[in-house]
Amino acid sequence: MDTLIERCAGIDIGKDEVVACVRTPRPGGRGRVKTTRTFTTFTASLEAMLEWFAAEAVTAVVMEATGSYWKPVWYLLEEHPGWELLLVNAHHVKILPGRKSDVLDAEWLAELLEHGLLRGSFVPPKTIRELRDLTRYRKRMIQAHTSECQRIQKTLEDAGIKLDSVASDVLGVSGRAMLAALVAGERDPEVLAELARGVLRRKLPALRQALRGRFSEHHALLIGLALEHTAHLEAAIGRLDERVDALFATATSEGGVSAVPFTRARDRLDTIPGVGKRAAETIIAEIGVDMSRFPTAAHLASWAGVAPGNNITGGKRGSGKTTKGDVWLIDILTQSAWCAARTRETYLSAQFWRLARRIGKKKAAVAVAHSILVICWHLLRDDTDYDDLGGDYFTRRNTNRQRDRLINQLHNLGYRVTLEQVA
Repeated sequence: MDTLIERCAGIDIGKDEVVACVRTPRPGGRGRVKTTRTFTTFTASLEAMLEWFAAEAVTAVVMEATGSYWKPVWYLLEEHPGWELLLVNAHHVKILPGRKSDVLDAEWLAELLEHGLLRGSFVPPKTIRELRDLTRYRKRMIQAHTSECQRIQKTLEDAGIKLDSVASDVLGVSGRAMLAALVAGERDPEVLAELARGVLRRKLPALRQALRGRFSEHHALLIGLALEHTAHLEAAIGRLDERVDALFATATSEGGVSAVPFTRARDRLDTIPGVGKRAAETIIAEIGVDMSRFPTAAHLASWAGVAPGNNITGGKRGSGKTTKGDVWLIDILTQSAWCAARTRETYLSAQFWRLARRIGKKKAAVAVAHSILVICWHLLRDDTDYDDLGGDYFTRRNTNRQRDRLINQLHNLGYRVTLEQVA
């Protein structure tokens, strides 16, 4: 087999140590030499490994994506501009049966690399990685805030306080005022109901009934702690939002490659029905703004895990279930799809309800999520705003088919139809 890379290295990464194998030409030009060494994962030891690579004139390095242990090694390696780095999926690199060890893994990776048999995974540049950390942590904070709000409602239900049956938002201005008064010791429904503000004052009689219960000191302790926690989470989410906004305002390129400014890219995605500002930030944090990494929209959809599965064997089509991909991206795309389904007279809404009648709402949401991601790829690649095809696109696309379908429906109802073309 031809050797495509003369000097390369393979790294097997663990929590406490890494095993590196360097393959170089044998002196005299005939055959290959492999040298394997083991290093600890402390930064000083990893820097010694890099010095060894530099002394051996290594030009390419490969490693497996092992949990989060590959990240500090990768970050050190990417500071060396002369090395080609590959991060490979462990499931795609199979060691020979019965020969499994860290040393053999490193040697096997190096051997595959020198023959050009490996395909690297997408590793985003530093700015995108920071955005990912921020948006993913923000998502966790929002989930924790939602859980805390549900815990408050559960405690109120236990105390017989039916505030959520009257007020649409228990943690709104009026709801917070009533909860604070309950925690402070107020139990009179008349006094508590008078804390209502705005349109909620129209429901004062219902509020007086809803606020009468068996609220005790035990409930006051739980509600008080929950309110303090929600306030802390809201402050944390606000700080994360500010940091994300600051990164978007200053980021204009990815890893030295000219690309669409992040703020403009976010505004482009914000024009898609169902995709708001925060959703657009999350999508960019997962896929970046430089679409040259994905040759086509189909490549991006396959990488994200929203493309239909391709499973045909012996002429029989198997399950078309979507493949595994970026769960964070799939989550925000699916949420955006449900939002798009509730919009009026838009292409995405028409697509959702057209598919929902045939395959169900959940699968229709996945299909619309796929469409949103394809739209994102085109908007980022072409640096343009979204131009909606309209809610009647599927009717206009094939008017004869739509006509025949409606005629058949009338025939099934017992009507005889005569058509006359209108000028």
